Amino acid sequence: MITNKTRQIIKRALSEDKVNQDKTTHLVIPAKEKGKAVIIAEEKGILCGIEIVRFIFKEIDKKIKVKFFAKDGNKVVKNKKIAAISGNLQTMLKAERVALNFLSLLSGVATTAALFVDKVKKTRVAIKDTRKTTPGLRDLEKYAVLTGGGKNHRYNLAEGIIVKDNHLKAAAIVNKKNKVNQMRLEAAIKSLRKKTKFPIEVEVETFQEFCEVAKHYPDIIMLDNFSKKNLVKAVSYRNKHFPKIELEASGGISLKNIETVASTGVDSVSVGSITHSPKALDFSLELK
Repeated sequence: MITNKTRQIIKRALSEDKVNQDKTTHLVIPAKEKGKAVIIAEEKGILCGIEIVRFIFKEIDKKIKVKFFAKDGNKVVKNKKIAAISGNLQTMLKAERVALNFLSLLSGVATTAALFVDKVKKTRVAIKDTRKTTPGLRDLEKYAVLTGGGKNHRYNLAEGIIVKDNHLKAAAIVNKKNKVNQMRLEAAIKSLRKKTKFPIEVEVETFQEFCEVAKHYPDIIMLDNFSKKNLVKAVSYRNKHFPKIELEASGGISLKNIETVASTGVDSVSVGSITHSPKALDFSLELK
């Protein structure tokens, strides 16, 4: 969890908050004053980020003690004590906001992922994240998705092949009326097969486009913003003619419609809102 990249992210956050220039704390609290504090969950959810919290306090003061009463992935409820901290009071007050910011954000992502996963628990559908992450925080947010029971889609542009609508249009494979140039598509997929070992995923926006693309056997077809009716049609067509192609639904997925989407028989659903707009989980640090 605490990788070199994570350390850099945390150190940037501490530098941004200028924790070593905390005017209020330095002027009000004696430098050697000791004390104790607890971190408390203010609402229910899935905990994520405890090692980051520990690292933040230790980065400021190696002598401070941080003891957690729960692990990443554990469910927490309102008023639950998550951790006990003892040591220098200045350290606690300087680290408080940065530590809680990370804990709140990552627990919010994990909780959101868990809500989606819970909605589809009666199916075999995998809930996947996307690249719609907070700039600079992708490592941490994708870890939080896993903590909440979701799965990671490709981490970055170098770690997978997804031929999206703009790729298809830029390569003149699909025209403005969503008509597919079969020769160009066939050539593109054959070329990709020769140049990479990654599974080939192609995004489609209409049922007709889906049927045209399926003929060339990509490994995965992303069904973007399909209605329930067209998702069902696509799954039925796939099952009958191309059973080895994996189908991924995406676009406009919410907690309100995820069960409907999952019930159509797609293999996975990618959900951008897990990372681009999760509700942060509220935590507080209280001195004892």
